[in-house]
Amino acid sequence: MSAPSQATSEKIRQVSLSGFNLINSPRLNKGTAFTEHERDIFHLHGLLPPHIGTLEEQVERRIQALDDQTTPFNKYAFLRDLEDANETLFYAILVGNIDKMLPLVYTPTVGEGCQRFSEIWRKPRGLFLSYSNKDRIEQILSDPRYDNIKCIVVSDGERILGLGDQGAGGMGIPIGKMALYTALGGIHPEHCLPILLDVGTDNEDRLRTPIYIGWRHHRIRGQEYDDFVDAFVSAVKRRWPHVLLQWEDFAGSNAARFLARYRNQLCTFNDDIQGTAAIAATTLISAINVTGVPLEQQKIVVVGFGSAGLGITNLLAQFIQEKGVSEEEARTRFYAIDRYGLITENGKEVQPEQRPYARKEQEVQGWRSPSGEITLLEVIRNAKPSVLIGVSGQSGAFTQEAMREMAKHTARPVIFPLSNPTSRSEATPQDLMDWTEGRALIGTGSPFEPVNFGGKKVQIAQTNNSYIFPGLALGIIASKSRHVTDTMVKAAATELIRHLPTQDNKEGSLLPPLSEARDLGRLIAQAVGKQAIQDGQAQVSDEDALNRELEANIWAPEYEQYEIKP
Repeated sequence: MSAPSQATSEKIRQVSLSGFNLINSPRLNKGTAFTEHERDIFHLHGLLPPHIGTLEEQVERRIQALDDQTTPFNKYAFLRDLEDANETLFYAILVGNIDKMLPLVYTPTVGEGCQRFSEIWRKPRGLFLSYSNKDRIEQILSDPRYDNIKCIVVSDGERILGLGDQGAGGMGIPIGKMALYTALGGIHPEHCLPILLDVGTDNEDRLRTPIYIGWRHHRIRGQEYDDFVDAFVSAVKRRWPHVLLQWEDFAGSNAARFLARYRNQLCTFNDDIQGTAAIAATTLISAINVTGVPLEQQKIVVVGFGSAGLGITNLLAQFIQEKGVSEEEARTRFYAIDRYGLITENGKEVQPEQRPYARKEQEVQGWRSPSGEITLLEVIRNAKPSVLIGVSGQSGAFTQEAMREMAKHTARPVIFPLSNPTSRSEATPQDLMDWTEGRALIGTGSPFEPVNFGGKKVQIAQTNNSYIFPGLALGIIASKSRHVTDTMVKAAATELIRHLPTQDNKEGSLLPPLSEARDLGRLIAQAVGKQAIQDGQAQVSDEDALNRELEANIWAPEYEQYEIKP
């Protein structure tokens, strides 16, 4: 895809920085694209080569340099350096080359970026709020440079994708998410703030590494941890009463309880729970367009029943209830598998939020394996499911024997190994296609190359949250929503469903091309904003006001003209 329009914006921005300080501001830097007039008034002559270029030329030159990098991680580091040098150029490249850039700035490469974050950290981006600075949170947030913040993505680095505790390296996730807020949602980067709550790490490799940039301490837990998070949220509410706060990659138990605790205190959502649910439900409905078997007739196995698995199941249950099925009956369509196998009413360590989906003991008599657990294979043999969703973070969890068994009982098995990064995927698409004789409908969490089967190349849909959360965030911001309701998240999924290729073509991809994600983000934002109005959460009066706010909040990566601020 070509770069966006490269014409310099006619809007004039007043700037107080000059010389070296101006060039070193990533939001204001234009590199060789500073005009002769700007070089005169901001004292840039001598600091820049004499060539006066365009954004289009810079995009071409940087893409060529990017292509010269030999590994995905090197490309990731190159793009991170570019973001810290010239944000407009960085986003011009992203917006014009979504398919190529998304796997580099986010999954799967961001996983290695977090693991090696200390190696490549150069310049401040976002905020590290460490436990040792717990009494300085308000002071840190008070800096005037943060006056225009409208949205925050925050992580504590404990459950980074499927890689576990990365400590301060987890900052790569909020930075990556915020980049997609801008590239796919159009939200101006000066409104976005990534935050890492550095409460230590239990990753001994990080603690032993001399170059580790985080707080060298084992994780604070219990009441001390909760008090720190509460102090953070309280400070955020005082600093920005109407900000959107997105929780990201917290450990499962913390993710669910923080969402429950704070969702009615401020405008907040958790993408691992709600965004994952929305895109998984959308992709399943796309697969159903192909199979022709109604959603309410599906039998669905969910492997990994933490916050993400539970979120997916709850949202799918809502869609099933829309078909006239009772809430209790809808729950019977699901078979939830966690660390001790199928969740049953008398099972080990069943959590309260999991219990509505626990199977009755009399239902599963005779299902148990010799170990006493009811494994995935036993569930498939006995329940004969049509859909299998994995959010376990366990590579190889979908075994050949289990997949062949599933393929015996359904003509078009729907199989979604959604764990990230690629190394944590429950199975590879090529294996799944081979084991099901080419009949599986597959959606993956990470991008995979097309698979070969029967002499044909089959495209694999990436069930990526990036289809959902940027538009969801834009709609929340534009509607000035007080809170994020479940129906707003469902509205995001419902809008994406309207644009599925399989609505008109059963041979089509399960999801639209990621290159369309920015345009879809605008439509999703409108749907979310309209739902916020309907739910009584919006602070805009009507749809016309919503559309004006949407336009006002969408930024395009173009250079502005600068004049000296009086």
